[in-house]
Amino acid sequence: MGSRILAAVREEKDFTVTGAFERTGSDLVGREVCGIPIAPGIEQALEKGADVVIDFTAPAASVHHAAVCADRGIALVIGTTGLNDDQTKALRAASRRIPLLLAPNMSAGVNVLFRLVADAARALGDAYDIEIVEAHHRMKRDAPSGTALRLAEVAADALGLKAKDPYVYGRHGDTGPRKSGTIGVSAVRGGDVVGDHTVHFLADGERLELTHRAASRDNFARGAVRAARWVSGRKAGFYDMQDVLGLRT
Repeated sequence: MGSRILAAVREEKDFTVTGAFERTGSDLVGREVCGIPIAPGIEQALEKGADVVIDFTAPAASVHHAAVCADRGIALVIGTTGLNDDQTKALRAASRRIPLLLAPNMSAGVNVLFRLVADAARALGDAYDIEIVEAHHRMKRDAPSGTALRLAEVAADALGLKAKDPYVYGRHGDTGPRKSGTIGVSAVRGGDVVGDHTVHFLADGERLELTHRAASRDNFARGAVRAARWVSGRKAGFYDMQDVLGLRT
């Protein structure tokens, strides 16, 4: 994602890359991109300053980067997935000092899918069972994907599900009849799949399927650049791509 974001930034006339960084010990540290060497951390990468940072790293790293950006008053866009509750709370704390945009998927199409799923869930109601199936490449570390989890949250919110955890992750063995008020989430891993997500609304006699398939990571990179342009200069707050696309209800 780092290389794809840099490629997307180079296509924009109103962006200048002032720094890039990798984890300490990475073989990429010291190599040049956009005429600047890759630094071994965010602090070194920000020596020349910046208006906004785009972060696609790992949960613990994103929390650290948020703290650094908050201390320096720099807007932050995060596409990292796999965050736990405490890490998300830390990002929310940072967003009280800077504009921080967190999105499990930066694709415009996926974020329209979030809206469509919410609308469908409200319209169809609890008479329809909801199952979410996602597929990604063999190297993806977290499962289900952050996008699949967000789709489940969107559907649960639209239905007003009050259970602490209404989600069922995969099924195995004698599970018994499907319980009402639950949302199934399943993950497939293999090959070089960039990202497929399908939300099934199933009822007696019919089903509705809403699907998004990504053929290239460039969609995510362009979305991240669009988010960076939108969030730069905003007041402190916790944002996501629904805000960028004007879909917030």
